[in-house]
Amino acid sequence: MLTVDPKHWCIIHPLVVGLQLHMRNYEVRPQAHRNLIHWFSLGVFLLMGILAILLSYPLGSVNAAPGNQVAIPLQPIIDGSRPGEVVVLEHGIYSGPVSIDKNISIRGDSSVTVLNTEAVSTITIRSDGVTLQGFRIQHLTNEPTAAIQVEGDRAEITDLDIQSQSFGIVLRGSVDGLIHSNTISWAGPESASSGQKGNGIDLYNSHRNHIEDNKIKGMRDGIYLENSRNLTVKANTLLHTRYGIHCMYIDGSSVVDNVGENNSTGAMVMGVKNTVVSGNTFRKQSENVHSQGILLYDVQQSSIYNNIVEGNRVGMNIAESSGNEIRGNAVLRNFIGIQLVLAEDNQFTKNQFVSNVIEASAMDSRNNKMKENYWDSFQGLDLNDDGISELSYGINPFYEQVVNRNSAYQLFFQSPGMIFMSNLFTEGKAEWTTDRSPLINMEAESLTSKTDTQAIKETTGVWIIGCILLGMATFIMINMGGLRK
Repeated sequence: MLTVDPKHWCIIHPLVVGLQLHMRNYEVRPQAHRNLIHWFSLGVFLLMGILAILLSYPLGSVNAAPGNQVAIPLQPIIDGSRPGEVVVLEHGIYSGPVSIDKNISIRGDSSVTVLNTEAVSTITIRSDGVTLQGFRIQHLTNEPTAAIQVEGDRAEITDLDIQSQSFGIVLRGSVDGLIHSNTISWAGPESASSGQKGNGIDLYNSHRNHIEDNKIKGMRDGIYLENSRNLTVKANTLLHTRYGIHCMYIDGSSVVDNVGENNSTGAMVMGVKNTVVSGNTFRKQSENVHSQGILLYDVQQSSIYNNIVEGNRVGMNIAESSGNEIRGNAVLRNFIGIQLVLAEDNQFTKNQFVSNVIEASAMDSRNNKMKENYWDSFQGLDLNDDGISELSYGINPFYEQVVNRNSAYQLFFQSPGMIFMSNLFTEGKAEWTTDRSPLINMEAESLTSKTDTQAIKETTGVWIIGCILLGMATFIMINMGGLRK
């Protein structure tokens, strides 16, 4: 007997009612018109019903292992393989935990699941040159263990779908590895706090590893790097984590072209030297009062350029850092654009500050050189038409001080009265953070065009689907009721 889930019925029911209305007026139409409308309307209702059911179907039920399917022990298969062999797993569910102590490759596809509920890592790699590719891992234990624990060198982990109630991929003393194109997601309860979760990718004392094109969602920290050198973290997507990328005491590394959204902090960069942070986009980091797009804490001799920080509570927070180059960043629509705390001897060049409530804040920060940045609230004077104002731009702390005393004054941001009062406030102006040669206009090749292009791409699909559905609904309503005599 066919049964319908109540959650699905609430979506299907309006379609059924519409079909009944269609049939009620069916006999009053000409025969040719009835045939056309009959098949078109039934096709539309059938298509919309199928889409509604598929879209509302719980994802967890697709990933869950069938209760009556027997898991195949994976360890005997590994034990029976020869060094250098490629082990191809056939369709099915395989049971962990397993340990790999020879340089083999294990491959599968989306129909292969390695399942583990024991309080140890699902797969532990102890040998050099091991490759894992293409299958799914379900690590269903909340003990501090990992779906994959890597202790050997030159490991390659690619195209895996990892669902974990603890850590995702952990590297300890492992060098020269590649972690590429994996999906790592939290499989525990949604109510779990960040302290109850593990990191998506976690490295310690692991040098020269490449972490690229991974998507990590709902973990504690997306990518955690500590005490490691010469790392490449590139083109990863970090969603709904505490810190999207968390760097602790790394050297000579690059964090480039990553995307983070809805994290507490996009990139937490601490105790770092000689590192590049470039081309990243961090949006909507506003989960708590300390949220920021990029935090630099105790960062030395590093380059931070061409990043986009948009819609965060603080765009860039630079604390106790010195000797860094901050260049070409787009700081857009944040509550505080850039915040300096005990930051000295840094260079800020050609950055763009647009639509931030407070453009900049500086506390106990000295000898920072600012030049040729664009400030959208600044009205300069360009006498020689070189695009650079002859008037300097000092960061007035008046508005920030007022808001800190009473947050309700945010309502008067850029109001004539607030601007007038701000212009009257000149106390300690010689010590204000000042751009000596601000730009009059944004550069033609503006980073803001990147964010506009990305926003268009994200919304285009929604608009197309909406227009199609609107057209279908209009056609059906006209032909179901418009010919009634």
